[in-house]
Amino acid sequence: MFGIADCNNFYVSCERVFNPSLEKKPVVVLSNNDGCIVARSNEAKRLGISMGTPLFKVREIVQQHAIAVYSSNYALYADMSQRVMSVLAQRIPAMEIYSIDEAFLDLRGFPKDRLERHIRETREIVLQWTGIPISIGVASTKTLAKIANRAAKKKEDYKGVCILDSEVIREDCLKHTGVEDIWGIGPRLTRFLKARGIFTAWQLVNMNDSWIKKNLTVTGLRTVYELRGVPAIPLKEKTPDKQEICTSRSFGRPVDNLQELKESIATYAARSAEKLRQQHSLANTILVFIRTDPFKDDVYQNFSILPLPVPTACTEEITEYALDELERIYKPGYRYKKAGVILGNIIPNTGVQQNLFDTRPREKNQKRMQVVDFINLKMGSDTLRFASQGIKKSWKMKRENITPAYTTNWDEILTVRI
Repeated sequence: MFGIADCNNFYVSCERVFNPSLEKKPVVVLSNNDGCIVARSNEAKRLGISMGTPLFKVREIVQQHAIAVYSSNYALYADMSQRVMSVLAQRIPAMEIYSIDEAFLDLRGFPKDRLERHIRETREIVLQWTGIPISIGVASTKTLAKIANRAAKKKEDYKGVCILDSEVIREDCLKHTGVEDIWGIGPRLTRFLKARGIFTAWQLVNMNDSWIKKNLTVTGLRTVYELRGVPAIPLKEKTPDKQEICTSRSFGRPVDNLQELKESIATYAARSAEKLRQQHSLANTILVFIRTDPFKDDVYQNFSILPLPVPTACTEEITEYALDELERIYKPGYRYKKAGVILGNIIPNTGVQQNLFDTRPREKNQKRMQVVDFINLKMGSDTLRFASQGIKKSWKMKRENITPAYTTNWDEILTVRI
């Protein structure tokens, strides 16, 4: 059996952990630059607020119902996610972390008579130890487990846990699952299936295999096998290394001078290099891009790709190359809205082909980066940083309603008055 643990309204739940007064009140969390709604409490959902809705479109509803609005606090959410996953790992033999708020669970070998009790206890322990409520779906395949998890969230009778351990329950869930809600069926395939009268997962699993393979390819047939209860997608206990690392942000205000653009590119290059070192990899290429607001009349966007002479994960080196590429594509007179750095052609940091004419002190650079990473890990992000990243960073994305980093910054730790 496979399971999937999914944190309920994760971003909202994280905010509620440190502000219990938000319980049973409508809450929304915003995207970068406080633009769109990316997380909603159940109370906000019942008020008709949709995922991805721009905040300005629902200002009246927000004011009328006193909805609490928060900016995304990524440092807090990442740390709370790590805590949830750590608790799950203590209770489950093997798991695959699928996203910041989801993890597949390997439940093979659990006796059937003990399975539900263990799952419910795990759910209660996660809530007690972290404050984050989770729902758990269990089934014979990963795709069915996703459907079971959806049922666990939607139907109060399940009390947060749904186990598809019989054909009757499986058939009922498939009949009440639209094709758009099947894991692996995207918008294009949803339109294709509905145009041919296939609206539910139950209708899809009863289609002919040859038709499915012809129209949905082998990947679609694998999904249908999973829906039928035949495992076709294995558990990935080790998260594969990223083949491309991108760090980009929209600015909190338009940027019209090269110096501020340099600060942003240096910051994104440093963050990308840090991610690269975390997975013990090196990059062979750097891509730098800038663009103005695409909804304005005077639009300019450009990018530059540089193959590196020697693969590297050194922040200093990556920043130097990135800033050179920025100067190639920068044009004065424009108000820039977004910039970013993408590291590509990533390889493991073992067995690197060296360059005969390379003069950089790579061993010293590596040791320096290890010291920087260690201090930033212990003392907080950006405790040590390069001067090229700037100090004030007035161009940073807008987050007017961000809560403190309660768990990752000593200066922002929660204060309790007794």
